[in-house]
Formats: sequence, structure tokens, C-alpha cells
Amino acid sequence: MLEYVPLLVSLAVLAVPAAAWANPRVSLATTRVALAVFGDYVAEQSPRKREQQERLRAAHVATTHRAYASRTLLYAGLLGVAGSVLGVYGIAALFALLRLGGAALRTALPPALGFLANFTRLGELGAGQLFPLLLLSSATVGAGAAVGTYYLRWALLDQRAQARAGRIESTLPRTVAFMYALSRSGMSFPAALNTLAENESVYGEAASELGVAVRDMNTFGTDVLTALERMAARSPSQNLSEFGENLASVLGSGQSLSEFLRGQYERYQEEAESQQEQYLELLSTLAEAYVTVLVAGPLFFITILVVIGLVLRDTTDLLRVVVYAGVPLASAAFVVYIDSMTADRTGGVSGPEAATDPRTVQVANARSSDETAGRTDGGVVDGADAGLLGGVGGADWVGDRWTASRERLAMYDRLKRLLAWLDRPLDALLERPAVTAAVTVPVGVVWVLLRAGAVPLAPLPALRTLDSPVFEATLFAFVVFGVVYEADKRRTRAMEEAVPDFLDRMASINDAGMTVVESIERLTQSDLERLTPEVQRTWRDIQWGADASAALERMEKRVRSPMVSRAVALITNAIAASGDVAPVLEIAADEARATRRLRRERRQVMVTYLLVIYVSFFVFVGIVAALTVSFIPAVENAQLGGAAQGVPGTGISGGVFSGLSDIDTSTYVTLFYHAAAIQSVCSGLIAGQLGEGDVRDGVKHAAVMLAITYAVFAYI
Repeated sequence: MLEYVPLLVSLAVLAVPAAAWANPRVSLATTRVALAVFGDYVAEQSPRKREQQERLRAAHVATTHRAYASRTLLYAGLLGVAGSVLGVYGIAALFALLRLGGAALRTALPPALGFLANFTRLGELGAGQLFPLLLLSSATVGAGAAVGTYYLRWALLDQRAQARAGRIESTLPRTVAFMYALSRSGMSFPAALNTLAENESVYGEAASELGVAVRDMNTFGTDVLTALERMAARSPSQNLSEFGENLASVLGSGQSLSEFLRGQYERYQEEAESQQEQYLELLSTLAEAYVTVLVAGPLFFITILVVIGLVLRDTTDLLRVVVYAGVPLASAAFVVYIDSMTADRTGGVSGPEAATDPRTVQVANARSSDETAGRTDGGVVDGADAGLLGGVGGADWVGDRWTASRERLAMYDRLKRLLAWLDRPLDALLERPAVTAAVTVPVGVVWVLLRAGAVPLAPLPALRTLDSPVFEATLFAFVVFGVVYEADKRRTRAMEEAVPDFLDRMASINDAGMTVVESIERLTQSDLERLTPEVQRTWRDIQWGADASAALERMEKRVRSPMVSRAVALITNAIAASGDVAPVLEIAADEARATRRLRRERRQVMVTYLLVIYVSFFVFVGIVAALTVSFIPAVENAQLGGAAQGVPGTGISGGVFSGLSDIDTSTYVTLFYHAAAIQSVCSGLIAGQLGEGDVRDGVKHAAVMLAITYAVFAYI
């Protein structure tokens, strides 16, 4: 056992980076060690350091250059040492797998390389004999691991920066539209920038990048022109860099900001349509590549291996590698690649995280309303508001008589997520469909145990006993998740379909001279399809004493839609600036229509390639079923009647089938069944990723394909 101690130590060393990634305390301890060892070295000024700092800024990494560079060197050293030791064991395992003996190696190798034969007997070597092997492994595997780790850590920054650039450019049109709308509402430009920074979660990566300029101004007192120029210089997005430079020039020259933003908004909308066409072409290419490489390729390879295995020699081991490892791993890599190539092309961030706590909004609005007799949304200050202000803003708020109330509020904050689940379990389930696994997984396990009965100890019989119950449990989990996820998605999509009409009608009513509150009241009488109940609920909220901004934000939390989140953020901030929100609403309606049009075009185009994936899956299942129904029985007949004397009536000599008596054809049938099931899951998930932009959309396709596979093999 002593010969495995270095192996265990090397594995423990490799666990350090993984533990640092998963645990903040381990990460902090690793950073401290790295700074103590390499901190002074990486702190020296050099052109390489400036280039690395630019990479960190472009990738938006929340750490200093000194910490990141020190950890990179520490990880490279650790993996270099571990790789050197693991290389020795890896080469020894390779020789053992190839069944190469020490005597044979010494005979085949030149005398100078004869020491390599010692890899075949590591447990018998002393320190002097191990040293040359370790030196060789250090010069090859260890050095490669160290250098590869170092360059990979810095290359990952480039990849992250490139991914951020794609997200920035995809969210830039709506971000510019937001700034343009706020400028039309009469809000000053610094205030518009601050408002945009407060809504980063709604408007995405472009708003986050502009938020860097806002923090530069607010924290360090930098003027707006310098902050914008710095942001443009560090941004990985070329479009945002040009926008920042042009915006700084417009502000410095005193030109009309609204006209500039309007021109930029129209330009980016046109570019978004052009990028949509390129994006759809990319998706079509990826769909064709998937069908060719990961459907037709494995099918051809499996067929060849089956023929060779049944006629010449056993290939079940290689076939298992292809079915159980090759297809799933290649499909997973393809999903990751698609996600990296098409990230954030169709929407932004929404949900509860993007909204403000309603209680905070009410207090803030109450305080601001005390300063004026009326509100820009058309509401008025009543006695209840004044009393609330007196309680909140006065000395009584900090008095002892509020201690119990504050404790109850703190307890509510700790339990509010659980209370929300208990109050609206169906809404909570629709919001997080993955929670269905808490029910479907235990039910599936119980079903497998009941359905399988006694499971044989041998691996192959155990697989044959468990495969159908496991597929049934998996199908159940997929169906439940797919139904819940699709129900929430269809509800959200129906809401978003009505958003442009909602904004247009609200703009028309406000343009006619009515306030925002009166506009919402009029909209309750309009037909806004699925959005009508939410508007009516918003109006009831206002009737019960909420202001328009708080009521709209509560509606946004209920709907949980990116499009609604953007519209509400724009309306509420426009209300704070002015009561005339009609121009802002028109801009928001135009942006919502453009987003809806692009999504419809994508769905229409990708239907064709979705059908292509389905057809390729049917071909895969059909050929595998044909092999099971026709080819395997023919081989079994050949085993029984023609293995020795030839196949009667065929003219084929028995020599071709002389090895068939040793082939277990039921093993191939089981492999066909599993291959079809695995392919159905992989094809379904990739169909959803390509067709609708999210791998979760593929669960319903995977459920349909898995059900077809199960029915086909149950019938045959």
C-alpha cells in the first residue's frame, strides 16, 4: 500500500483548487498563502502586468490583479507537482492496460531508455530507481500541467470578456432606449445614469458596464466625461466603447442629448435585426452539425461495431464506451458550446431579485410625497400618509416602544420565503420548476424498487432488470418538470404579448391629459388579454392606498417577465421625473414590439430545424429497432443452424459464422435499447437549446422522444 501514498497525496493537492472554488473560507486561505509566496513578485510593474489588468477589467472579475496573479502561480505550481507524480502512475497504468512486460520493453527500447521498463514494477523500486522516472514525468506531464494551468487561467479571462461583450451588445439597444426615454421625461443625465445603475438586474450587462462609470463618479468624484471615457476604454464591447466615446463628445460639445440617444437607439435596433439574421444562420449550422456528427455519426459507428462484433470478434466493450460515455459527453459538450455561442440573445433578467421590496417603496414614496401637495402620478397626500411619515421619520421611530415591532419585522424577514411558499404554493412551484424534483425523484426511486423487485448481483442482468423502471421514472420526472415549466412560460409569454398594447394605450390616455393613476383606471376597462386581470389588480392596489409606482412594481413581481420588468422600471422612474409620461411610454412600446418581433422570427425559423432533429431521431430509433427485430434474430438463427455447417439455403459457409456461438446477442439488444434512450434524452435537450434558447425547454422534447423509444421497444 505504501506505493500508493504519493498518488493519494497528489490527489489531495489537486483537491485544493476545487475546494477553493466551492468554499469561500478555503478560497480566502488559498489567496493568503498565494500572496505570501508570490505577492511581491506579481506586484512589480511591467507591460505584462498592465495587459493582465486590462483582461481582469474586461472580464469584470471581482478581485485584484495581485490576488489573481498570485493564485494563478500557486495553482500552476500545485498542478505541476501533482502532474509529475500522477504522470508516473498514469504511464504505469497505460503499460498495464496494454499488458506490456518489463522484459519486452527492455528488448524493444534503446539501452539509454531501458529505465522506462521500471514503469511496469513501481511497487518494487527504490528511491534511486524512481528518481529518473519522476524526472521524466516532471519534464513532460508536470511541466505541461503547470504551463497549461497558467495560460488557461489567463485565457479564461479572455473567454469571459468575450462572453460579456456578447451580452453587452445584446442588451445595449434596450439600455439606450431606457436612457433615451428618461431623457425625454425631463430627467437630468447624471440622474438617468444613476437610475440605470439601480436597474442593472433588469437591463442586463450593458447597464452593469455603464454602472462602472456611475460608481466612478459617485465614489471617487470623477466628472461624467472622464468616467465615460474610462468606461469606454475598459469595455470588451466595441459598440459600447464607441457609444461611450460618442456620448462623452456630445456632452462635452453641448449638443442635444435626446437627439443623440434617439439616433443611437434606432441604429442599435437595426443592428439587432441584422445580428438576428446572423444568429439564426449560426443556429441552423449548429443544428445541421448536430444531426451529422452526434446522430448520424454514432448510428453509423454503432452499426459497424455491431456487425464486426457479431461476425468477427466481440466489440461490446467498445460499444459500451460509445453508448454510455461517448454520446452523453459529446452531447453535453455540444450544449455547453451552444450556450457559449448564443448566450443572452433573447432576453434579460427578471424575477423577484429585480424588484424592490414593496414596503421600502411605500416608505420612500411617502417621504417624498410629504414635500409636495400632490404627486406626479396623479395621487394626493392624505392623512394616513402624513401619519406614516410622522411615525417613520420622527423620534418615535427610534424609541423603545418600536422595539417589539422591529423584532417582529426581523422575524418576518427571516420567514417570508417560507410564508410565501405556504401562501402561494402553486405560484412558487411555477416560479421554480426544478423544485418538482423534490417530489418526482423520491416517487421515481420508490417506483423503481417496487417495479424491479429482486435485482441480480451480476452487472448485465441488473441493467436488464432496472432499465425499464428507471426509464419510466425518468419519463415521469421529465413530464412533470416539462408541464410546470411550459405552463409558466406560456403564462409569461401571454403576458408579454399584451405589453406593447398596454403601453400604447396608456401613452394615448396620458397624452390626452390624464394622470398615470387615471390612465390605469381607464385601462381596467380595456381588453389586454392575459394582462387585464393584473391591471385590474393594480388598480385595486391603488384604491387601497398604494401609489402608482408601488402598485406597478408589485405587478412586476407577480408577472415575473423581463419585458414587464423593463416597462415598469421605465414607467416608475418617468413618474418620479414628470407626470407627462406619454413620450416615455411610446419609446417603451416601440422597444417591446421590436423584442416581440425578433422572438417570433426566431421561433418561426427554428421550427424547421426542430423538425430536422425529430426526423433524425426517428431515423436513429428506426434503424436501431430494425437491427433488433431483423438482424439480431438472423444472427441467433445462424448460431443455432449454421455456425458449424453453414447457413442452410444461403450458400454461405460455416467458416464466416464459426465464432457466433460465443456471442450473447441479448447484450446487443440491451445496448440498442439504452442507446436509443440516451439519444432521445440528448436529442430532446439539444432541440430545446437550439429551438428556444434554453436547455430547460428541451425537457419536454426529451420526454416525448423517451416515450416514443419506450413504446417502440416495448412493442418489439
